[in-house]
Amino acid sequence: MSHKKHTNQVRIIAGEWRGRRLPVIEAPGLRPTGDRVRETLFNWLGPHVIGARCLDLFAGSGALGLESLSRGAASVIFVEKSQAVLDGLIEATRAWPGIDKAEFVCADANDWLMHAHAPFDLVFLDPPFESTCIGQWCRALVQQGLVRDGGRIYLESAKGQGLSEEALDPSLSMERQKVIGQVEISLVRYHSG
Repeated sequence: MSHKKHTNQVRIIAGEWRGRRLPVIEAPGLRPTGDRVRETLFNWLGPHVIGARCLDLFAGSGALGLESLSRGAASVIFVEKSQAVLDGLIEATRAWPGIDKAEFVCADANDWLMHAHAPFDLVFLDPPFESTCIGQWCRALVQQGLVRDGGRIYLESAKGQGLSEEALDPSLSMERQKVIGQVEISLVRYHSG
């Protein structure tokens, strides 16, 4: 018997899983990335998603990582600290064709970053909105060598809480930035030299 409440659903916008619906459990701080925001992000990314090795660091509903897989990403590691939220994501996608390209990890983002290895082409950084550490996580990703040269980091925060170009690590450059409703989104690119 499940005590989880599914009050929300996320819809995959495009690709192999287009139109599939993902139930999202009610959990503190869980705020699925909306359709409009995802559509904007994936328009920005275009062909860079195909064949990409991705990290969805605050996975939550899994919407960002699943949209990537649907659009041709090679693999996605979903890191989520809530076991209940992660279990809901695993259960909801268990029968999806190609879900074996996903790896689900229950861990705190900071702890996981300390032991992670191999660089990613694309990192989704969408922490709870009350978090003020987005700049630290960007630096940690770069310092740990977790973003390949030319790779991109997507940042999502509350309107007015996003990182400015000046606040970025010198190895990161702002590619795109936009406010959609109460959400601020940015796409930054890593350059190793």
